[in-house]
Amino acid sequence: MKQAPLIPLALIVSVVGLFLSACAKQVDAPLERGACWHAVPMSDGTIKFNDLAKNQPSLEACAARLEDMRLKFKALGSQQSFMVGAYQGNYLFLQPEGVFTARTFKGNRYLVLVRTGDGRLAKIGEMPLQ
Repeated sequence: MKQAPLIPLALIVSVVGLFLSACAKQVDAPLERGACWHAVPMSDGTIKFNDLAKNQPSLEACAARLEDMRLKFKALGSQQSFMVGAYQGNYLFLQPEGVFTARTFKGNRYLVLVRTGDGRLAKIGEMPLQ
């Protein structure tokens, strides 16, 4: 009795998986110039975008607005340490380690801002020396 070769079977499975992931519904972040959004993932897979601030000059300024919002929620008793936002077509992910960005909600995330020892956000390379 011959065994089916594993390589072709694995190739078929990976191609089908790639096809299905490409067909998955992607929710693009708003492209509005200078607008900063708070993004709320909904249970049906959509994302609700709440207008947070207009005329933001940079992604870092939007991240600062989101961090300010997170701290205000924390002052009201929220235990939330993660927050999602959007700026000019990019998602922002506020996490305990810092702020990450990605072009899609489930895409690869790249570090933009890091947290200092006292919890503030700083650009990479501009960390204060101790």
